[in-house]
Amino acid sequence: MDKGVKIVLDACGGDNAPDEIIKGAYEALKKKENLHIIFAGPEDEIKQKVENYTDIPTDRVSYCNATEVIEMAEPPVKAIRSKKDSSIVKGLTLVKNGEADAFVSAGSTGAILVGGQLIVGKQRGVKRAPLAPIMPTMNGVTLLIDCGANVDARPEHLVSFAKMGSIYMENVLKKKNPTVGLLSIGTEEEKGNALVKETLPLLKECEDINFIGPVEARDLPFGVADVVVTEAFAGNIALKMYEGTAKMLMKVLKESLTANLRSKLGAAMALPSLKEHMKAFDASRYGGAPLLGLKGLVVKAHGSSTAVEINNAILQCMVFFKEDINGKIAAEMNTEENSNGI
Repeated sequence: MDKGVKIVLDACGGDNAPDEIIKGAYEALKKKENLHIIFAGPEDEIKQKVENYTDIPTDRVSYCNATEVIEMAEPPVKAIRSKKDSSIVKGLTLVKNGEADAFVSAGSTGAILVGGQLIVGKQRGVKRAPLAPIMPTMNGVTLLIDCGANVDARPEHLVSFAKMGSIYMENVLKKKNPTVGLLSIGTEEEKGNALVKETLPLLKECEDINFIGPVEARDLPFGVADVVVTEAFAGNIALKMYEGTAKMLMKVLKESLTANLRSKLGAAMALPSLKEHMKAFDASRYGGAPLLGLKGLVVKAHGSSTAVEINNAILQCMVFFKEDINGKIAAEMNTEENSNGI
């Protein structure tokens, strides 16, 4: 059996905590015999709910008692510093101390981003740790990096994002020689803001990535590149517009298919094929977005995550750990640091 993997779950984070968090963990434990789950949260309450799953092996579950919760609206830095007994702080501390291999939370994005960098810490050579969600596309998936962690990124940061994103795609999603695009307002090199124009020549000169040039947001749903690099402000806007458009299209499609008897009859015949095709656009299959470049693995799951997303986030962590993504990123960043004479 492979070396065991210990993953801390924030049992207090997200709209559906703790029930969906526990259920997701249960599903993952059934699939992976080398998995150990640590629930961070009020121990007595969580333990009572976990014990309802009578077939969970007790030797593969443990608890990290946490009496505080960081709420979504709290200022992240202040919350991390003041709520030392929160599930986020205690879970991240376990990763920092080497007592766990990964931390997964559907809680406050800001607190997870701040806590990941302040508590777990960045790897040597990593100036900024980007958040990198997977976006389903017509051509498979795209890794959008960064989408929320670094709104004041500089050109050299975007180059490191491209390298880390390429490592992730090649090793976790098995995309050989992944293509990299730079998000811009046009494919012409003269377009874009100062950051895009300054980053473009650096990416073109980078021999470690398969750079294809600037790409537009409208082409993201068609899988224009395997990795799309941007700073957090533009990335977050693109991601949320993408999510909102998907929800709108699903709502319109549902209303159209149930508008009258004729459309309902047509929907009944088309439904099996439609469901099969829609699986490709189900973002829940990927569970969450890793915060790349840290000394340990931190994954931010969507705030509304159900057991399906939590289960998939856990499985994603196990692949991440098995493929030693942190080690590969550390090697790449150290090589870059040495080549720059730092």
